[in-house]
Amino acid sequence: MTFAHPWILIFLIIPMLLLSWEWRRPGKRIVLPFDHASMKKGRFWGMLINSAQSLVPLLLAVAVLLAAGPQQLSDPKSKKVMTNIQFCVDVSGSMTAQFGDGDRYDAAMASINEFIDYREGDSFGLTFFGSHFLHWVPLTDDTTAIRYAPPFFGPRRLPRWFGGGTRIGMALQECIKVMVEREEGDRMIILLSDGYSSDLNGGNDEVVARKLRAENIVVYGIHIGTGAAPDPMVTITSRTGGEVFATGDQEGLKAIFKRIDEMQKTQLKKTSAETMDNFAPYCFTGLAFLGMQILSLFGIRYTPW
Repeated sequence: MTFAHPWILIFLIIPMLLLSWEWRRPGKRIVLPFDHASMKKGRFWGMLINSAQSLVPLLLAVAVLLAAGPQQLSDPKSKKVMTNIQFCVDVSGSMTAQFGDGDRYDAAMASINEFIDYREGDSFGLTFFGSHFLHWVPLTDDTTAIRYAPPFFGPRRLPRWFGGGTRIGMALQECIKVMVEREEGDRMIILLSDGYSSDLNGGNDEVVARKLRAENIVVYGIHIGTGAAPDPMVTITSRTGGEVFATGDQEGLKAIFKRIDEMQKTQLKKTSAETMDNFAPYCFTGLAFLGMQILSLFGIRYTPW
């Protein structure tokens, strides 16, 4: 038990002196002229009345304790370790290919929106890329902009010079620049693409993987479409501690996101105990003293007549 203003406790000497005076002061005995009557000492009533008279000093003591600001340490709690997740979505022309009831781009964005529903507390960002890139949503825990992105962006709405190619290496290096700005939390990139990236040839995939690993960024790759994922995507994900998946249907895509969620489990860490106010027990005690004081006024007091 601690107090925010311990110097106020020195005023407890006042109710202590009042209590001492109440129990030791003279003048409590009243002599009545009853002839030949034996007088009882009335010790029980004396104790009861003294106790009732002591309630006011006790109320004053409670007030002093409250003014001193009683505090206590809270129990240590578990705090979620935030994960910064950057979605890196391919918007090249091939992402308009049929995929389930829509195209590959629509399926990717729908699965992303489902994924963020069960990753509450994480921070998300969204980058679109083709021949060029655009950071559409910065890392944030407000996912509204990501949810509303599909109608405003996509391969069918882009100029040819933006979505004419698939430059995964460029997109990942630009995502690194975004993620290193976040010092707190884990870092993860989920790459969704359906094509082969020429800018990862000649060992560039190893170069990009080293940069990602140096910044402690884990990459999970999802190859949307037929066939296996390109080797450079496999290299980057494996070097960074992630994994690559390939799917040709909507249900498989949903299952992949669930699998990524299971692999990248939410981490909890214990936080140190915090100092918090502890007025409740003193308030209840003061109310109890006040109630007894009011009841005592109905008759438990000295009457010199």
